[in-house]
Amino acid sequence: MSPMPEIAADPKQGHAPIASDGFPALRRGPLTTLQVNLGYRCNQACSHCHVGAGPLRTEMMEPATLALVPRVLAARQIGQLDLTGGAPEMHPGFRALVQQARALGVRVIDRCNLTILMQPDQQDLAAFLAGESVVVMASLPCYLEANVDRQRGGGTFAASIEGLRRLNSLGYGHSGSNLELNLVYNPHGPSLPPPQKALEDDFRRNLGEGYGVVFNNLLTLANMPIKRFATSLELSGELETYRNLLREHHNPAHLERVMCRQLISVDWRGQLFDCDFNQMLGKRSPGLLFLADLLECDPQGAAIEVAEHCFGCTAGDGSSCGGALA
Repeated sequence: MSPMPEIAADPKQGHAPIASDGFPALRRGPLTTLQVNLGYRCNQACSHCHVGAGPLRTEMMEPATLALVPRVLAARQIGQLDLTGGAPEMHPGFRALVQQARALGVRVIDRCNLTILMQPDQQDLAAFLAGESVVVMASLPCYLEANVDRQRGGGTFAASIEGLRRLNSLGYGHSGSNLELNLVYNPHGPSLPPPQKALEDDFRRNLGEGYGVVFNNLLTLANMPIKRFATSLELSGELETYRNLLREHHNPAHLERVMCRQLISVDWRGQLFDCDFNQMLGKRSPGLLFLADLLECDPQGAAIEVAEHCFGCTAGDGSSCGGALA
């Protein structure tokens, strides 16, 4: 059950359906964001997670690879570092990397699941993030407790609210503050997210009135039919229906703004991919190899590896790491 109605699978409301599974060819623009997956270890194991992260995962970026990140940021003059996982904060080198990037004047994003802030060994994490002016992208799939706990496990919603309150107490999310707190929403099941602005107003009202929580923006992301979520859809017989929904609502106007045109994704081994989703599928672009290659190579103009799942970024209002594209 979603907090508000989601976009119906009616092709008449969108652009003409794509006749085949082929996604339009794309090439890279200027590189503005380096997205680094520090590892798959996480304190949660969410049903929608395209990474398949969890407490038992052991994949973590080696120190030598981690040390390359600030060098690449400087060499390519990249203005934004987007840290993800798993729970990126669980990597022992997370804080040092944040400090090094901030010293370069780079905007740092932490994709935070909120509950990590309440872990016994992370009690000072919120204060650290505030001290470094890190942008927090906090995943919260709903403002209803039952919906969140169904997707993420019992007690997750209560811990998430406490995490948000802790961030708010440090200045995050308040008008006039330089501490940016954005919430990230994704549907519970195989449907497109509702319009971003209307849902943001809904979240703001419910979280404010019910829990005294404030935030800057709500970003809506479509669920990608890959990995754990794809397996769940296949078991319920909904996988092909969802794929068709994405194809039928493809909006070519979003092709200029899809995240892979300005972002490169780095996995925990230092391998380069066009996006986080390609990383999870092992779909490497022929022109992208390893993080160290970016010290000498500018990827602008290179072909992007596209496939059927890419319709998840262009369907409806569009979806990217920065929310809707419309």
